[in-house]
Amino acid sequence: MEYVTLNNGVKMPMLGYSVYQTPPQETERCVLDAIDVGYRSIDTAQAYGNEEGVGSALMKCGLPREEFFITTKVWISNAGYEKAKASIEESLKKLQTSYMDLLLIHQPFGDYYGTYRAMEEAYKAGKVRAIGVSNFYPDRFLDLCHFAEIKPAVNQVETHVFQQQKVAKEYMKKNGIQIESWGPFAEGKNDYFNNPVLKEIGAKHGKSVAQVALRFLLQSDVIVIPKSTHKERMQENFNVFDFKLTEDEMTRIEGLDGGESLFFSHYDPKTVEWFMTMV
Repeated sequence: MEYVTLNNGVKMPMLGYSVYQTPPQETERCVLDAIDVGYRSIDTAQAYGNEEGVGSALMKCGLPREEFFITTKVWISNAGYEKAKASIEESLKKLQTSYMDLLLIHQPFGDYYGTYRAMEEAYKAGKVRAIGVSNFYPDRFLDLCHFAEIKPAVNQVETHVFQQQKVAKEYMKKNGIQIESWGPFAEGKNDYFNNPVLKEIGAKHGKSVAQVALRFLLQSDVIVIPKSTHKERMQENFNVFDFKLTEDEMTRIEGLDGGESLFFSHYDPKTVEWFMTMV
């Protein structure tokens, strides 16, 4: 496993396992499978509705809590100091742990300043080892960085070969913040798994398109958290540390970047209205 040291000195695995859209009744089994494969970083969220499954798997796996890096996120319905503070305690109970390794604001909506104050308080109390944000575009990201007492350690954003976040990465690096990818496979959009560049490079290394895509992000200093409910795919996604892309191969993949989201834009009023329906 490769690790990155966050801006507060905490070490975080570069590869983790996401339970996004994993059915609650399947989560415990999936996380136990992931742990058996070798994953030690698990990413969940209040909005996923499956924190309990992650907690159950942690309790049943037989490994000490210290071996794991657990991430969860505060949802927009829990925005604001008081609601966020209560939701953090609820997440700790569901995860059956006395601390979280990383806590993120899930979306930049609502009173996220109040949310962040609650997170800073939890950090100071030792209930969280690192705090950060998710889906914060450079404008709101820079605003929070400038005024927060504790600088975010991570910003988890849509990042894959077709949206490489080059501008956002520049500002994150400038401010000492680690970028983390959600959706490293873009959920198969743009005929992802049949991309000729990725297929050609994969054939040279005896690797799949998915493995090449993950390796590209890792070599670009991006944390990745691929998701799958199938153990064989978990294993495939985990086996990305035994090869390295050449400089030419990295350049070719960099050329696939379209610079735009394949999902939604927080600058689009219709997108914001859609998010507000979930509050």
